[in-house]
Amino acid sequence: MAALGRLDLSPRAVIISFVAGVVLVGVVLFTGARADRIGASVSSGVNDQLAGMGLALNRVHITGASDEARPAIQAAIDLTQGQPITAVDLDAVRASVEDVGWVRSARVVRLLPDTVVVAVTEHDRLAVWQTGGRNYVVDSTGQVIPGADPGRYPRLPLVVGTGAAEAASDILPLLRQRPRLMTRVEALVRVDERRWDVRLRNGGVIQLPATNQEAALIQLDSMDQRERLLDLGFERVDLRAPDAVAVQPTGEA
Repeated sequence: MAALGRLDLSPRAVIISFVAGVVLVGVVLFTGARADRIGASVSSGVNDQLAGMGLALNRVHITGASDEARPAIQAAIDLTQGQPITAVDLDAVRASVEDVGWVRSARVVRLLPDTVVVAVTEHDRLAVWQTGGRNYVVDSTGQVIPGADPGRYPRLPLVVGTGAAEAASDILPLLRQRPRLMTRVEALVRVDERRWDVRLRNGGVIQLPATNQEAALIQLDSMDQRERLLDLGFERVDLRAPDAVAVQPTGEA
């Protein structure tokens, strides 16, 4: 009433407005929970009208998804062509997509008049982790990516043993800085959940220390530059002691 008093309205208009307000409150109180259903029905009717005006879902565009992950993401989106685009619950679609094992995060945008864009960021593929006689694809946090087929990633490095998945993100960047070594690596074996044995394709083993792994690899680089150690081959190189390097040559060396 105070608000109406500040408007330039006739006494008759004020009375009509007041009565209309009272009637509306009475209807809501009388219908109780049905008021929500009435509101939902009105909203549905508005959405249907908008769909009839061309605001209907015609296309869902997915970006950032790999071919392997796309089918699971499409299933999670679960939208129907022709439904009112204004009725699409963007938060619900995003939550459903982020439940897919491949997906680290997702963003869902409505582009009027007829398109929903789903932009996904997948988990990175860091390595194949072998444990308990089975292989899994893991990301840089050591998390297993559900649904990822290790057979499709022959170029990913193989890490083996308990704790290898979580520790791989520390050692792999150091090895990738050394292409001469990395191209010869067959597997990285985690020993006692403390350190790595680097197993080479020719059967050689490089034993790394539990700490100061980069310093140990720099020692190996120096030896390789002087002696072409990686080309000559060896049974074992022990880099675990900080002040000494032990090399066991092959029988042919």
